[in-house]
Amino acid sequence: MTIVLKIGGARAVDPAGALADVATLIADGEDVVVVHGGSTAVDETLEALGEEPTYVETPDGVVGRFTDERTMEVFEMVLPGKLNTDLVTGLQNEGVDAVGLSGVDGKLLAGPRKSAVRVQEAGKKKIKRGDHSGTIEQVNADLLETLLEGGYTPVATVPMLGKDGDEWLPVNADADRAAAAIAGALDATLVVLTDVPGVLADPDDPATLIESAETPAEFAAIEDAAEGFMTKKVMAATEALEGGADRVIVADANVDEPLVAAVEGGGTHILASALDSGGSSDGSEGSAEDSEEAEVS
Repeated sequence: MTIVLKIGGARAVDPAGALADVATLIADGEDVVVVHGGSTAVDETLEALGEEPTYVETPDGVVGRFTDERTMEVFEMVLPGKLNTDLVTGLQNEGVDAVGLSGVDGKLLAGPRKSAVRVQEAGKKKIKRGDHSGTIEQVNADLLETLLEGGYTPVATVPMLGKDGDEWLPVNADADRAAAAIAGALDATLVVLTDVPGVLADPDDPATLIESAETPAEFAAIEDAAEGFMTKKVMAATEALEGGADRVIVADANVDEPLVAAVEGGGTHILASALDSGGSSDGSEGSAEDSEEAEVS
């Protein structure tokens, strides 16, 4: 079994337990690909540089990040720079021979750039230009499989490689959906670790965990229950399953042995059978146009 582990970028998520579990699963013969985000760290870095992150509201009322040129530069510094290096180092300390990658490396994640997004300001719909985000349409699964076959554990993050006319550029993409694209390409199990127990019927009550969805009706209940950042997780789950993943698990990063616990039944398990054939996901990534923040958790 191949597992794609998405580690959230929220401040409340501690990756230490998950990294130890990666070592455990690899020792048991499993292949693991790690994907991470880090929007919180990007915002903190922007603020340390005396700049404010830019968020816009989409026509359907969802707040999303607008990735201007300066923000894109900070994404390049923070995600494939410090955060990726820290996670690779953490895995090395667990005895895992990890290799850090961004979506730009080896054209791991590629697709068209989106330079304009639809926004709503003062009740009016507008087009805001200058966005640096993209839609993932290609995953270099051969690169990941080559690394896995060589005994290496890939640790991937955005930016992706975006085609803008005749030129390739690094552009932002949502890390949950990047993980979904990778899981689909590898026919893997996607495990999304975040700071809640899973999808909750009542977001304020951890006891209302929805443990599984195996039918379209059960998945509809998950879609109805998802609010805020969890909406993005469910969107990513849909894309992963439509892309070829066998199941998606959304679980708590901060419990003991979080990855092992998730694989063994913890969190919310969404099976491929939960999707009907009429899915409408377009696979687009990380922009306000898609009613989502570039990367949250």
